[in-house]
Amino acid sequence: MAFDGIVISNLSYELHSNLVGGRISKISMPEENELIFTIKNNAKTYRLFMSASASLPLIYLTDINKPAPKVAPAFLMLLRKYIGSAKITNIFQMGLERILCFELEHLNELGDLSRKKMYVEIMGKHSNIIFTDENNKIIDSIKRISANMSSLREVLPGREYFLPKELQKKELLNIELKEFTEILKSKEYPLSKSIYMNFAGISPLIAEEIIIRASLSSQSSCVSLSELEYTHLFHTIENLLEDINTHNFNPNIIYKGEEALEFSSIRLFSYKNESYNEVDYTSVSKMLYDYYYAREVFLLNRQKSFDLRKIVNTALERASKKYDLQEKQLQDADKKDIYRVYGDLLNTYGYSLKGGESSFTAENFYDNNNEITIPLDKNKSAKENAKKYYDKYAKLSRTTKALSEEILKTKGDIEHLQSIQTALEVSSDDESLSQIRQELVDFGYIKKHSSSKKQKITSHPYHYISSDGYDIYVGKNNYQNEELTFKVATGNDWWFHAKGIPGSHVILKSNNEEELPDRAYEEAASLAAFYSKAKDADKVEVDYIQKKNIKKVAGAAPGFVIYHSNWSMVVTPRADLQQK
Repeated sequence: MAFDGIVISNLSYELHSNLVGGRISKISMPEENELIFTIKNNAKTYRLFMSASASLPLIYLTDINKPAPKVAPAFLMLLRKYIGSAKITNIFQMGLERILCFELEHLNELGDLSRKKMYVEIMGKHSNIIFTDENNKIIDSIKRISANMSSLREVLPGREYFLPKELQKKELLNIELKEFTEILKSKEYPLSKSIYMNFAGISPLIAEEIIIRASLSSQSSCVSLSELEYTHLFHTIENLLEDINTHNFNPNIIYKGEEALEFSSIRLFSYKNESYNEVDYTSVSKMLYDYYYAREVFLLNRQKSFDLRKIVNTALERASKKYDLQEKQLQDADKKDIYRVYGDLLNTYGYSLKGGESSFTAENFYDNNNEITIPLDKNKSAKENAKKYYDKYAKLSRTTKALSEEILKTKGDIEHLQSIQTALEVSSDDESLSQIRQELVDFGYIKKHSSSKKQKITSHPYHYISSDGYDIYVGKNNYQNEELTFKVATGNDWWFHAKGIPGSHVILKSNNEEELPDRAYEEAASLAAFYSKAKDADKVEVDYIQKKNIKKVAGAAPGFVIYHSNWSMVVTPRADLQQK
């Protein structure tokens, strides 16, 4: 995700089309480093939101308003004084830099026409909103930067506005092939890095996209490219710039499941596969709002489940260490058979011992009469030594049996915790997370308070509609998986699950039809792959079988089943069906 020069260019065109000629009617400052301008133009009212926050700099048109603070900050009062009713005469981008310039007209105290400029710099930690006169002398800024804070430039009243050379990069808009090639060859960077490090407005995402369009490798060294490859790369960039110059933008968001991964104002061929879903927009402002809202929701849900994740991860780590220790103890206990052999050989050949020996060598009739040396306690007779080894063998036999049972239990605990871990990735709503918390309480991973009563939690599985109109249900956690499989599904419905890994139960309702379209099976399997631990894999093997052949594992955790005679298919994880 990157607020690059191409997105700014798209914004510049959209803002220019809607706001130029309009008049500012209201300015508010809901948060530190944030401004909202209300602008009236052509009988319409627009809200322009801008933020110079170092962590999340933004600018876009929005319908959302925010409450203003009771006491107006000084910078807000200054803007209201000068441009509270100003007319917007121009909006333009400075080259491909991430800077928008607003040119404004207003009447001064004497009623004379006066001009001002406002520069909105969307440049990460260097972001700022700078208000100047028409000669670029700074009147004030939303963030004042003194010489002590930055050696690159001062942003203070009275200083001249300029962009430091250290922050400037070469413009692709007015460069020739020879200079382009020389710049890239000047340092032995990988090709992708060289493009975004040297040219203005190009983010790593766009650099990678350019290279993919040119059919080159992003890791290739710049000095290794041939002249023909440089020419092809340059023409690829020229085609992209032609789209920018003609305002041929394609705002879009790339989703992987419910997570918004990237946004851009051009088509991203690097995400053209079945694992990703592209949503197109006619407005770049709407795209930006939806993207950051989706990211906020996603991160909020991650925060909500943070405590549960920590509990599960800690319990899983302990169970894994316990399992490794038990496996080592079992390997040691598996040496028990040698003690039985020692005992049998001492009982058979021990008559030849005179007493006081520290070892005894005999032919091992269990191993083709090969000789074996048996350590002895010289203070004990052959019979007593044999009994000692038989006792050792019996003790280790009991240990082996107990350890085998404990290992099975510990392995079950690990699988259960892994299934909860996957459920936390799948679940996003409060009710589903509450259901997972309840499961952790029920199985002793979270201490149950004696005063608290078990609450009834109502959470529903995901409900998708296949391309052919069949209902597909996806469990969000183990309790939902259990209910889906054994209460919602009927005998002839189809059950899907990623093979051999934690994941959701997926039910494809058959409507009592004997034959369903192949596409319905494939879509249900893709959902089972997506809602599993292997969701990020390119291909996942998925088992499917009719529900009537699914059996509950006696005494197992919820959602654990056994089945035989199933079919399997390999699919790409996807969740791009219509949800109900």
